[in-house]
Amino acid sequence: MGTNPPGPGNFGRRFEEAIDRIEDELQNAVRYMNDRVVPEVRKESIAAVRRMAKTMGNLAERMEQRAAQSPASKTEDRRS
Repeated sequence: MGTNPPGPGNFGRRFEEAIDRIEDELQNAVRYMNDRVVPEVRKESIAAVRRMAKTMGNLAERMEQRAAQSPASKTEDRRS
């Protein structure tokens, strides 16, 4: 067979092998996050900020238009 019989001497070696495999998988997970997930999140975040900026610009324009049409603003302008 290819497996060693269980025993006190094999436990330490098998434990170290398991730790090595876990470390390898963690490195793979970090690499995947850095190579695939982070760039996609960054790209989507940039697009969301651009959409939000456009929406805020539209809102500011509407607020300016309403302020220009408001009779109260015309009265305040005459007092100044």
